[in-house]
Amino acid sequence: MGSAEWAGRNERFETVVVPHMKEIRRLARSLTNSGADAEDVLQEATVRLLRFIHGYRGGDSRSWVLRVARNTAISWLRTNRRRNHVGLGIPPGETPIPEWAPELEVDEREDLFAIEARRRDGEALRRAISTLTREQREIIVLRDLNGFQYTEIAAVLSIPLGTVMSRLSRARAVLQDRLQRAEESPAMMAPCLMRQSLQHPIWRA
Repeated sequence: MGSAEWAGRNERFETVVVPHMKEIRRLARSLTNSGADAEDVLQEATVRLLRFIHGYRGGDSRSWVLRVARNTAISWLRTNRRRNHVGLGIPPGETPIPEWAPELEVDEREDLFAIEARRRDGEALRRAISTLTREQREIIVLRDLNGFQYTEIAAVLSIPLGTVMSRLSRARAVLQDRLQRAEESPAMMAPCLMRQSLQHPIWRA
């Protein structure tokens, strides 16, 4: 590959892929349930995206980028799942609590109690999401954390629009059930925080 062609590829990568790196990382974390594994997936997806950047033919770059990233993550999981579970001492079939959580913005005007309450809220939600299946986690992340439109999710997951809506509905119902159960366990989430989570806009969408 000549220097001009390589420069053109890098420039295209900067334009098409780089703006979506944060979303790639978030999706990778939701699929792997591990911050460390997500970084491996992110690195592999970045290499693949750079290698096949010529495959982007224009249009919705975000959907194209995340579709490649998702396929990379699934391939990585198929290769590494057994090794990861053995290395972590986790029995096959069980899901570890992920090292990620929905990002919470901190208002410097908040007092320490409010900041701690938000942190606990995020931890409880993180644990609840970790109990979902991979399909449920990824669609929750795409729609409710990344803000994808239904048509974009359909493109990323390569599924019909109707399947997107029904799968998201089921995933939200399961997650809401997990959060309601958490209300009964003080160690998971305080009742006031539980109510705040259930009042989130995703339950009214």
